[in-house]
Amino acid sequence: MSVDGEAVRLRTEADEPGWEVDPDDEWGVAVLATVGRQLRLRRESVGMRAADFAVAVGYGEDLVYKVEGGKRIPRQEYLDKADEVLGASGLVAAAWEDVKKVRYPKKVRELGKLEGKAVEIGVYECSIIAGLMQTPEHARALIQAAQPPYSPDDVDRMVAARLARQSVFDRTPAPSIHFVLEEAPLRRQVGGTMVWRQQLERLLDIGRLHNVTLQVMPTNTEAHPGLDGRIELLKFPDGTAVGRSDGAFSGRPITDPKQLRILELRYGTIRAQALSPRESLTFIEQLLGET
Repeated sequence: MSVDGEAVRLRTEADEPGWEVDPDDEWGVAVLATVGRQLRLRRESVGMRAADFAVAVGYGEDLVYKVEGGKRIPRQEYLDKADEVLGASGLVAAAWEDVKKVRYPKKVRELGKLEGKAVEIGVYECSIIAGLMQTPEHARALIQAAQPPYSPDDVDRMVAARLARQSVFDRTPAPSIHFVLEEAPLRRQVGGTMVWRQQLERLLDIGRLHNVTLQVMPTNTEAHPGLDGRIELLKFPDGTAVGRSDGAFSGRPITDPKQLRILELRYGTIRAQALSPRESLTFIEQLLGET
């Protein structure tokens, strides 16, 4: 296929940057249905067939139909190109403001929303570095290690979603954030030596923030209540809280005060057994000095 005499390879559904929408995500489905309908109506209003539009924007016709049908989440560059082709004077491109709110999976959006409201966040991780603290390269290496492997597009989406949650560090007023990380994941050179070093440097930067407490649980410590999985506790301005632990209450989020008290007790015990914040930063600095 050619345009103006030059061969053009159209990006198909397999390699076009965009994501499938979760059918259980009602809000996401509604937003994408609205955006897709607007795109279709604008295309039809200028008398352009889907096939011609696909060539003009540089994407496959099958994908154009999926976007217009609300079945595919377009990225910003797709909307920008569609705006240009349709002469929409920025109105199509502006749809990105709505689309970007639903581009991440529903569960990740809900977690990010809770973290964005919390005045206190407590996280214990036993097998990885907490997602809120991961560098883009470290997060990508972890996600790419999954089996069966995710598609490159899904990897991009998951990395972006994980990094979006890190806006919690930019909040004003700043929440009080506490992390406890096991020693073993700190020593694992995920992504290679350079990525590993950058991740340790990121931990030091976060651990030195005035509203953050970072502690390391050394491997030579006694058994503690976190060995059966991660713990996360979020507390809100109105006095309510929500918690979750892989090793308690079937891993589901809980709000019952009695159950929360159990998680708080476990988390408090973990913090008491870990290195102090100062010792923890020194420990990470020593790890960096070993290479």
